[in-house]
Amino acid sequence: MTFDRRSYFQIDLNIKDVLLNTFKESDSLIIFDIGACEGEDSIKYSNLFENAIVFTFEPRDDNFKLVIENISQFKKDNKIKPYKLALSNEDGEATFYISSGRPEDRPSDLDWDFGNKSSSLLPPSSEIKKATPWLEFKEEISVKTQRLDNFMNLNGLNQIDFIHLDVQGAELLVLEGCGEKMKNIKAVWMEVEVVELYKGQPLKNDIEQFMNKNDFVCIKSDIDHVSGDQLYLNRQHFSEKQIRSISMIERKSLSKRFKLFIKRLLKW
Repeated sequence: MTFDRRSYFQIDLNIKDVLLNTFKESDSLIIFDIGACEGEDSIKYSNLFENAIVFTFEPRDDNFKLVIENISQFKKDNKIKPYKLALSNEDGEATFYISSGRPEDRPSDLDWDFGNKSSSLLPPSSEIKKATPWLEFKEEISVKTQRLDNFMNLNGLNQIDFIHLDVQGAELLVLEGCGEKMKNIKAVWMEVEVVELYKGQPLKNDIEQFMNKNDFVCIKSDIDHVSGDQLYLNRQHFSEKQIRSISMIERKSLSKRFKLFIKRLLKW
C-alpha cells in the first residue's frame, strides 16, 4: 500500500482493538483529539464510534485548514468540532515552533506531508536532529492557549471519555491544565518519549508518575528506544476486574501480533 493521505484513511487505528474492549461502538462518547495535525485520526475515531462527538484541537493554520477540509470531505460536520487552539497549562498565548521537511528518499510527488507533524509548544532539542535528520524548524508563530479544565467549563463538558494526546513533548502541560478535571477523564492514549526531543519535555518516568498520582493505570505501552505510546485507564471509572480483563485481552492481542510479525519475518 502506498503511504499517502488516501491510503492512510484505510488503515485501522493501531489502538482499535483495545478501544473496542474498553467502550462499545454504540456509546455516545466525548472524544478529544489534541494535536490533531490534519484531523486524520479524528475521522477514524468518528467512524469507529458513530455516536461520538470528537473535539479536535490543532493550532497550526495550514494544518487546521486541512482539518476543516477533511471534516467536510468525510461529511463529519455534525460529529467533529474543530478548534484552532493549543491546550496547555495556562490561558493566553504562547510561541509555537513550526516543523517542516521531507526525507530525501521519498518521492516528491507523494501526497503526504512528513514535516508538518512535529510542531510543538516546546523548542526542539539537538536530539530531534539525531532521531530525524531531515526535520527542520525554521519558523515560530504565536498561538492561543487554553487550559483543558477551562475549555470544559466554557463548553458545558463535565466528562471526557477518551483523549488522544499527541503534542510533541507538551503532553504534561496539557495534563496539568486538566486540574481537578483529571478525575473526570476515563482514558488517555498519548505519545511518550524516553529521549528529550524537545527542550524541557517530560519523559516516560515523569508521565508515569503523574498518571499514577492521578489514579490512572497503564494497560498498553508501545515504546522503543526513542518514543512510543501509552494507554491509561482511570481507576475511578473502571473497576479492577474491568482493568484486568482489558489488560488480558490486550496482552493476548499483542502476543498474536508478535507471532504474526515473526511469521512474516520468516517468510522474508
